[in-house]
Amino acid sequence: MEHNLKGPEYSLRALEPTDLDVLYDWENDARTWLVTDTMAPFSRQMLWQYLENYTGDIYQSRELRLMAVCNATGEAVGTVDFFNFNPLNNRAELGLYIAPQWRGRGAGRAVLDLLCDYARNHLGLRQLYVYITTDNEPCLRLFDSYGFHRAGLLRQWVKRGRTYTDAHLLQLLF
Repeated sequence: MEHNLKGPEYSLRALEPTDLDVLYDWENDARTWLVTDTMAPFSRQMLWQYLENYTGDIYQSRELRLMAVCNATGEAVGTVDFFNFNPLNNRAELGLYIAPQWRGRGAGRAVLDLLCDYARNHLGLRQLYVYITTDNEPCLRLFDSYGFHRAGLLRQWVKRGRTYTDAHLLQLLF
């Protein structure tokens, strides 16, 4: 494992076949679909095929997904996604998911620290960006406190039922 993927309490690692059950639970939690643009549940077969075919080559697929784990227990605490990777401009969109039972315990901040270090020092990215709905105060506080700057407000960006919610575009420049 890369040195910059391991922190004192949490680490980032490649996806493993043993992650199937936790990914199945997380991906099929309809509460997260509002921020992931998911339209329908995933089957175990679909996720198994994803894991089987996943290369982890950000240059080939323009995405990289890593599992965040607790060092003390090895338990998965969340996932990190770099996607919409643009190698010409050295930037990527960021997705960060922390499982509900790990929220409010410092896992989000620790994992964000690891992934930003990895993005800057290993992937050589110049910037990360993220979209966060205006009503997701805990997430906004986390990214604001880390130094992400609000670069814009996207009006009616996320559809929720029959209404739309605004979202902030946040950027971190290295």
